[in-house]
Amino acid sequence: MPYVVSVGTYLPCWGTPLQRVAGDDEDAVTMAVEAGRAALSGGGAVERVVFVSRDLPLVESSNAAVLLAGLGLDPELEVDERLGGAPATVDALSSARPRTLIIGSDLEPAGAAAILTAEHGLQVRTAARVARSLPVRTRKSTGDVHDYGDPRLLHERGLIASLAAAWLDTPAAVAGVDHERAADLCLGDPPALPTAGASSSLFALAGMAARGATGPLVAVEQAILSGITVSGGTALIHRREPSPRAVPEGSFTAGVDIPISLAAYERAFEAKVRWEAGQFTDSDELDFPPRYRVGSDGALATDYELVPLPRTGTVYTETTVNIPVPGLRTPYSLVIVDLDGVGVRALVKVTGAPAGVVDIGDRGRLALRRVAVRSGVPDYGYAFEPERVGAAA
Repeated sequence: MPYVVSVGTYLPCWGTPLQRVAGDDEDAVTMAVEAGRAALSGGGAVERVVFVSRDLPLVESSNAAVLLAGLGLDPELEVDERLGGAPATVDALSSARPRTLIIGSDLEPAGAAAILTAEHGLQVRTAARVARSLPVRTRKSTGDVHDYGDPRLLHERGLIASLAAAWLDTPAAVAGVDHERAADLCLGDPPALPTAGASSSLFALAGMAARGATGPLVAVEQAILSGITVSGGTALIHRREPSPRAVPEGSFTAGVDIPISLAAYERAFEAKVRWEAGQFTDSDELDFPPRYRVGSDGALATDYELVPLPRTGTVYTETTVNIPVPGLRTPYSLVIVDLDGVGVRALVKVTGAPAGVVDIGDRGRLALRRVAVRSGVPDYGYAFEPERVGAAA
């Protein structure tokens, strides 16, 4: 029987109170990292990661390396990537053993949530699992989506029929449907959920935990239903949910994208995505990016170690770029950040703020973002998110 010890949630700063929009530099992986780091902010060991989404950036390859690097976890950790919605996340929780980090991430509406299991905490148990076929929304091999578009059929022969087949008590929360429909089905006033996909069931669990509510939590997608019963206990809740702001104006310029060099991508990956500097054993200085040195004897020294860098800092200088660049929304801001306590400065793009609003001396944090997509490969790095913009939102 799983126990949930902590819950982390993340919403992008762009959009409206009812629907958040992922930034140009965000995808399912970067949002999963934000939610996962929130869930882990109180500590706790992780032995396995389950990542659920309908919007996995890489399908032919794996997203595990970037996910583990962004979370600061061991690269040899087991990662289970699942293509699915709200029921798939509940299924992962139902069968989870202690020290499992489960993350759901969605793009439309945008948001992510994560939970960490342990031997104690908020107690849940499996209540139902119903698999029925009603494929009202399909995706072709070309990527085209076909939606049958009959909400009454989906409600009556999907949701209602699956609930009847599950023999569940009146739910305390329903994930995977809009709030109005969930309120009609639930006992009392269920928590309003910002997403409807893989993360929605974890947002629902966070809402129940915050209220101290118990009872069935049901996750649905088309005619598929999974349910758990929340039966008591407590879990720490860590939310990264800034107030929504309008998407800043800007323009995209068509043009030839910069091709990717996979050799350069591989060489820079660990330091760039894990946010680490190089340090030689005979020196206290940190090099970022890491680089080889030539010793006093003229020999090339390559035996540096990677050490973690702080994820907070102060803007040393800034500039705003107005020249159109293919693949980037223009204008955008760049800053050199003086990282706290290590004597290292890093050149990064600004995220979560309109161009031109960040000033010298502003404080902020470094957050994993998608810096580009080259040759179809998402390229990740870090961006500066200013504190005062988020606080003023």
